[in-house]
Amino acid sequence: MGIAKAPSVVTMPKAETPHPSILEFLCRRFPAISQVHWEKRISEGKVLDENSQRVTLDTKYAPQRRIYYFREVDSEPAIPFAEKILFLDDHILVACKPHFLPMIPSGQYVDECLLNRLKRSTGIEALTPLHRIDRETAGIALFSVNRTSTGLYGNLFRNGLIEKTYQALSACPPNQTTASWEIANRIGKGEPWFRVKTVQGEINARSAIDLMEMKEGKARFKLRPLTGKTHQLRLHMSGLGFGILHDRYYPELQPQSEDNFDTPLQLLAQMVRFKDPLTGKTREHVSERTLLW
Repeated sequence: MGIAKAPSVVTMPKAETPHPSILEFLCRRFPAISQVHWEKRISEGKVLDENSQRVTLDTKYAPQRRIYYFREVDSEPAIPFAEKILFLDDHILVACKPHFLPMIPSGQYVDECLLNRLKRSTGIEALTPLHRIDRETAGIALFSVNRTSTGLYGNLFRNGLIEKTYQALSACPPNQTTASWEIANRIGKGEPWFRVKTVQGEINARSAIDLMEMKEGKARFKLRPLTGKTHQLRLHMSGLGFGILHDRYYPELQPQSEDNFDTPLQLLAQMVRFKDPLTGKTREHVSERTLLW
């Protein structure tokens, strides 16, 4: 059995009264995990509150408070692709993530994630992801190495001071010409919980998308996310009618199946550029990976 060394976190959302029990909330939030399994985790002290105190079956639901839990899986698939460290100094690590490998423990993965692989290969236990990219997406990923400067580099992402460029491939309709789009809308929760959708309200997601070239029925796009919402580029591409090749979530959710390593999602986090908050110098890191073009 794989058991995470570090806890995962989930926030209890606002809910109508009477509030559910924490056990009911966890069962609804993670339907793939049985109630018996959650009861066992709670009884073994594997579910904690924000103060690192053990949650019990009698602990009250507290909206907007966090619950920490230690993920465990009976077995996890091996991802047969290797990451590569592109840069490492006393403050940040820049890696190139392969397709199919999650950034952090999630779903059926505990040890098979980029964070734990890098901790093992570098011996740096303080590694902290500065952002997230989807498990299905390959490319540039940044980690903090030094807790004293984590906030400085994290603020670059929170304040939109990181220039990010992605590449994507899509099927190309006949007679399509090169074009550019500026997408600005609001992204909210979809169904099931791991998908998102466009909703009414204040804009919270912006992307610049350029169709660069076409050949043999495929089109290559340059994508620049100006915000960092979950699945933003995948949703914006599908909204234009250019679903990314081998996307199993958008525009339509595909039946659950094992990964096909021959058909990775054709989305690559190609480049990041930013002004280093410690040195003031402009830094650029570029992925060595390519898509199936």
